[in-house]
Amino acid sequence: MTSTDSLKRYALTGRLVSPGRDITTGIVAVEGNRIAFAGDMREFSFFDESGSYEVRQSREGTIIIPGLIDLHCHGAAGGDFPSGDREGIAKAIEHLHRSGTTTFLASLVTASRPDMLAAAAVLAEFAQRGEIAGIHAEGPFLSSARCGAQDPDFLSDPEPDFVDDLIDASAGQLRTMTYAPERPGTEALLEQLVSQGVVPSLGHTDADATTTTESLSLAREELASAGVDGFTERPTVTHLFNGMPPMHHRAPGPVAACLGMASQGKIIVELIADGVHLDPNMVRSMYELVGADSIALVTDSMAATGLADGEYELGPAKVTVSGGEARLSSNGSLAGGTASMLDVLRATVAAGVELGDAVLSATKVPASVLGLIDEAGRLHQGFAADMLVLDAELNLLQVIRNGEYLEQLPAVTQKS
Repeated sequence: MTSTDSLKRYALTGRLVSPGRDITTGIVAVEGNRIAFAGDMREFSFFDESGSYEVRQSREGTIIIPGLIDLHCHGAAGGDFPSGDREGIAKAIEHLHRSGTTTFLASLVTASRPDMLAAAAVLAEFAQRGEIAGIHAEGPFLSSARCGAQDPDFLSDPEPDFVDDLIDASAGQLRTMTYAPERPGTEALLEQLVSQGVVPSLGHTDADATTTTESLSLAREELASAGVDGFTERPTVTHLFNGMPPMHHRAPGPVAACLGMASQGKIIVELIADGVHLDPNMVRSMYELVGADSIALVTDSMAATGLADGEYELGPAKVTVSGGEARLSSNGSLAGGTASMLDVLRATVAAGVELGDAVLSATKVPASVLGLIDEAGRLHQGFAADMLVLDAELNLLQVIRNGEYLEQLPAVTQKS
């Protein structure tokens, strides 16, 4: 297939699994870079009475889902988003698109202020060209006690001037920021972020349950009062469970507070459901407790994603990957993930979650955070023609982004 497909009218058959829909005998019609029709084959015959669409019949068992959306991603294929290296970033973006993550935020890590600003400026160029959906800043206003792979030397209380500088460097492409609510100055930070169109994401925190609830409630109030069309009213939680104290019956901490608010539909919690960061039983329990509509599946992927075990970088940190697990070379702390969004989707289903629920958490929910609820994340007329064609075992057969067929990824290569 070539890029000329974007100029054609074509249709794909298969089982359609999209938020709120599961159609066994389905078909998706594409015109240019948009979905013109998504529904049952019988309805399509009335839609395309003139036969102007080239119908491409899929083999039995084929499943078509929307392109996957990742809110938390540091790189892939040897490319590290926090590095600011254009060539590496371009390679990572290409890999992620071709692996089925058609929309995503490029995540920064805590580093020196000049390094964060420089990386943000470079990533803004890719966002302005539509290659990424924006930038996520993981830090630097995080807890030293729960910093994980974040460099503690660069952590601090909120600095309004730096936030302004980061937003300026991002050219308006900063979409989310992770913060620890116990840091002094957080209330002002939330107001500052939301006023600039940035969604607060609580995480890397050692806060108690009360502080967590109060901060997320304030973030909700700020988002609700922003009055920006398409802007979410739900703050997010950066990789729930990871980067925070475990829940205890006498010290429930942030986990219990987040579970309570998520179960009420007030917030969205990220889950790194890759089989490394969370036990599969915990993933299934989260769906049972809070529901798919309050969960955003993420990868937290880093440069080693798509490559073999070896030594890599995550911002300023050195990372060793062994058996697919990425850990800081210095102390063995988990340092991001190496799974793709499709890997995470498969692992979530393998944990006992219904495919439709897993797809919802990997498409529509993150789209709502990005303000793309009417643009991406569903197989629906008028939406971007981003979709994955899978076999019955959820193996990737084809990626389509903006109506164009992307080349298949090669097998995992050894790191030279």
